[in-house]
Order: sequence, then C-alpha cells, then structure tokens
Amino acid sequence: MARQLVLVRGTGDVGSAVAHLLFRNGFQVVLHDVPRPAHTRRGMAFANALFEGKSALAGVLAKFSSDIEVVAQILADGDALPVTTAAIETVVKAFAPAIMVDARMRKRVSPEPQRHLASITIGLGPNFAAGEQTDIAIETAWGDELGRVIRSGSTQPLGGAPRTIAGHSSDRYVYAPVAGMFITGCEIGMKVGAGQSIATIGNTVLLAPLAGRLRGLTHSEVEVGQGTKVIEIDPRDEDADIYGIGERPRRIAAGVLTAITR
Repeated sequence: MARQLVLVRGTGDVGSAVAHLLFRNGFQVVLHDVPRPAHTRRGMAFANALFEGKSALAGVLAKFSSDIEVVAQILADGDALPVTTAAIETVVKAFAPAIMVDARMRKRVSPEPQRHLASITIGLGPNFAAGEQTDIAIETAWGDELGRVIRSGSTQPLGGAPRTIAGHSSDRYVYAPVAGMFITGCEIGMKVGAGQSIATIGNTVLLAPLAGRLRGLTHSEVEVGQGTKVIEIDPRDEDADIYGIGERPRRIAAGVLTAITR
C-alpha cells in the first residue's frame, strides 16, 4: 500500500519536529514555507535548507527545491525530506496530500480555512478551532494540555510570558524595532555578552539583552516586519539548548502523530 503523503506548512522548530517524526514513522512528507522566512531557532529546524540548499536535524536530512519535479524526485528517492517554496496551490495539485498540517505558528494571525487542502487537515497553535479552519487542532501552549488532540473546540488563546530559563523570560528575546533588512555576521550557538552588537536593520543596531549563547537568530539578509522576533539568548551558556528537537516541539509533534494514527 502506498505511504500517505503529508504536507507540513512551516519550517520552524515546530513544523520541523512534526515533519521529522512523521518521516521517521514511514510517512512521505513535503515541507513548505515562504522564501527566506524569519525563523530564529534554525539549529532546531530544517529552515536552513531554504538558504543553503540542505539541512540536517537529529539524523534526518532535508533538501530544498522550488521545482516541483525535483521535489517529486526527492520524495521518490526517500532519503531526505523535500522542502519547497513553490505556490501552495501548485504543491497541493502536484501531490494531492492525504494530510495537511499547518505548523506556521502564526500567533497573532487568524488562520484561513484550509480544509480543502487535504483529506485530513490539522492546525497547530492559537486561533484554531476543530471543524472550522481545519478538521483537527493541536494544543501548543505550555502546560498539561500541550500536544492534546482537539476534535471539537478551540486551542487556548495566546497569552502569558515565555517560559523562564535560568531566571530569564521575555528579556531573552529581541524583536525588530523597525521593519527592514536584517543583517548579521553572527551565527547560531555563538557566545555573546550583554550589550554586544548582534545585528542591524537599516541604521538600527540590535544588541544582546544579556550574556549567553545565540539560541535563535534570523538568517542574515531577510526582510522582517516591525515586531518580528529576530534574536533569542539562552543564558545557560554550556548547558544551552540550541540544537536538535526541543521538548515543546516534540510533544506537539507527538500530538500530530496521535491525531493521524488514531
């Protein structure tokens, strides 16, 4: 029997964890995103494939192509996850996915109806209601409900401060104070000091809010909107959690797998 094909939207840490788990469990998976996205946790995602042509995460390789025929060949080869920025309508028409997972995690955007994109559609994050924009929703807020499969009702609304790490919460992040081209010479995992220059947007210099290691950093030469999260510091230094699949994405991905297999 042919393996089910899953279309996962979003190459951030959550979408990548979902794609990774489904790929490892025998599904065919196509990852989709916009060109040059502003994802920050690139050490915990397949996002770098969009910039460098390929990327590895926890033993799984992803390869990028905007050409649908090349994507089909990567699928047929079966040794890597295909990542594409082709129009979503083109991807759906070419591959007729059995399952679609919206893992874009657009916290302040009301998701559009997507039940026409696949036989089973799953929405992750706030603002999803099962049976409305998608058939199923998955809870993504920290807590006992994280990863819960929702077949009736809505996910929790966006709220609360980010999880505290070594005494730091919201102050670990830098958000773009202005819109423009994000430029940086730093790399994921680098040690930085408090007040160190990390990047620029036009004439605006962005400084590290505290000492630690760069857990999140938008790729250089990416256009960002005002308010976009562009830098994240992990204050734990040598114990910093920078690479691989994190606890929250892993639990969300497990929820997706449960929703599909049950």
